[in-house]
Amino acid sequence: MDVRVGRAALAAPIHPPRMHPSGAAIRIGERELYLEREGRGQRLLLLAGLGPAGSHAVFHPAFTNLAADHEVIYVDLFGRGRSGKPAHLDEIDFAGDAHDVAGLLELLGPSHVYGFSYGGLLAQQLALDRPGLVRSLALANTLHSPEMWQANHANINRELENQYPEVWEQILALRAGGIPSTAPEMQRLFAAAMRLVRFYNPDNAEKLAHLAEPGARNQALYPVFCGADVDFIIGGKIPAIPDFRPRLREISCPMLIVAGRYDRALYPRCQRELASFAPQARFLMLERSGSFAHVEEPETLFAAVRELIATAK
Repeated sequence: MDVRVGRAALAAPIHPPRMHPSGAAIRIGERELYLEREGRGQRLLLLAGLGPAGSHAVFHPAFTNLAADHEVIYVDLFGRGRSGKPAHLDEIDFAGDAHDVAGLLELLGPSHVYGFSYGGLLAQQLALDRPGLVRSLALANTLHSPEMWQANHANINRELENQYPEVWEQILALRAGGIPSTAPEMQRLFAAAMRLVRFYNPDNAEKLAHLAEPGARNQALYPVFCGADVDFIIGGKIPAIPDFRPRLREISCPMLIVAGRYDRALYPRCQRELASFAPQARFLMLERSGSFAHVEEPETLFAAVRELIATAK
């Protein structure tokens, strides 16, 4: 793999606003990634989710807890957050993201990896194809395949239809008019379900209010990567993502799978199915969490992550 570092590993420091450690640009091949490092100790690389368009901001400020006794690495994937931008969004795909993260770990050295949502797919790819780079693997509220991605949206839609029927009627009316689900007017309606489907306590959604800041999510990438009508039918680059179920038993490093009882997107039945293909993993169901365990049950989650890291050689 081509890993080139310009002017030493880290370029001129970048200082983002509030709650972020200082960060810097780092080159992996032809791409520039943005990296933040916090704390000292065994290295934990965080791979973000919120679909393929999210930045590392989803982990702030919660993971400062782990930085008390570990080195926590936050990274923005290419085309997201503060990383370099492609000439065309179509250049971004799962294989390229996995290639970049492997290049980053070749540079940093073998690390513990925490993959959340889309980041968990990348973490599975790394653990299977580059096992020497992954010391332990935590998969939080993630998925095993494009099939599970489709099931995620189907369940969100069921919840929205049942709990917000007046909103669902508006969505169906727009859909009948040929409006795709990623259109702004559609997304405003789907956002009504966010507090319901993602949190045990809907008020905890306010703890992620900073994700509405500019740059926290590449909205333009989402329909390109996922398909313009992804809330109904997955498309774009998603079908090319591997189905990891047949290979999950091959992962040999210490492994933790985290699920939230009140996650109605990547819901418990799907998470238990994922775990059934990796019987070597510890499975942790958090009873007072939705999609964001690091927001709703951080003490329980971080205790489990510390225990996982401690078991690795």
